[in-house]
Amino acid sequence: MALRGMTGCVRMLFRDVKNTGLSCNFANINKQTDCWTCRIGAKRYLLPEDIIRLQDFQQKKLAIAHRMHGVKEEYFQKLNQKLQKNELILKNELKLLLHLCETPDDVVTAKSVIDRYHEENHNVAFGEFRFGPLFMRLCYELGLEEMAANAIKDKTLKGFFTDSTSFNIAMDMLFVKGYYDTALEVLIDMKNQGVPFNKDTVILAFGICYKLNTPKSYKICTTLLEEAQSKGRFVPRQAYCFAVALALKQKDIERAKSIYAQIMNPDNRICQNLKVLTMAMAGAVNSVLSILISAVMPDSPKFVKKPEFSQDVVDVLRHETQMSPLLRSRVERVLAKLQLSGQVTDLSLDEMLCYTPTGKRRHLGLMLDQRRTSRRTLRPLQTTLLME
Repeated sequence: MALRGMTGCVRMLFRDVKNTGLSCNFANINKQTDCWTCRIGAKRYLLPEDIIRLQDFQQKKLAIAHRMHGVKEEYFQKLNQKLQKNELILKNELKLLLHLCETPDDVVTAKSVIDRYHEENHNVAFGEFRFGPLFMRLCYELGLEEMAANAIKDKTLKGFFTDSTSFNIAMDMLFVKGYYDTALEVLIDMKNQGVPFNKDTVILAFGICYKLNTPKSYKICTTLLEEAQSKGRFVPRQAYCFAVALALKQKDIERAKSIYAQIMNPDNRICQNLKVLTMAMAGAVNSVLSILISAVMPDSPKFVKKPEFSQDVVDVLRHETQMSPLLRSRVERVLAKLQLSGQVTDLSLDEMLCYTPTGKRRHLGLMLDQRRTSRRTLRPLQTTLLME
């Protein structure tokens, strides 16, 4: 319900943020400091490989290219003739075509075939093969994020991209290239088409709003958060961190503190940095000092993970204490110890936030449980083999 009025707000936002391009708007918290400065080269993929599955896609392309060596041009000509004669496009023909595309011109042909295929099959039964993720991976591989965004927003293709994976991959490639306004358009189109948000969508949505860093994108972020919480939906920790960072950039310190308090497991580096930054901006320097003093680990073994603090956080803390020489002196002494023990990192807050989450891992125990018999002989596997 809270999102019903969001589309209008987003349309207004589009007018404000259009053509922001690579300007990430990672504005300074305070104009007198150089902290929180955006680094264009610091972008990260927000989706793990088990979602994008680009390597699997490329391996299949190589295998098909080897099998179809010398006949690719004939195959493209055949499909072009089918388009001209308005003949039926088969599922396996489109699947093979998408794996044979090597250039942007090939993808243009594939898009025409997709248009025809969807026109003929838009009423197919649920459960049919979904071409959306396949096309998005192809665009990802060739760097065709604009074509991907246009295809996913094409009203004539409504129903072709029915899965969250297609939208997520499109938003991820736009995010990496810095096209946050277009990524937001894709997000809103996803909502309007009724495609359900999953945890990856939530992370991307909050990351996009954080990068845009405008009052309207902030409103969208908080609206999404409130709706997710009211409906009992899971909000990943990375999404919460984006929301906290955006609230701080919008100087809404109380909201930042409230959002941070909702993080179930704040025991990682970025959460610790956000906590210190929030407290510093709120003027609780003594509390920050207590955290930093307890974090100093000068003589700890190398294998012990030390708390690390971004230079961005250090710069904000110094700025907040510049009017109090006594407090500044205490802060500098603690910071010197942290610096000496290698606990002040050049990694920016932006770099910490825009990391790739760990994909799904298959535990060894589960894998062993699944292989109690030999695939070749169908006889029970020996214990020694299971241990290997």
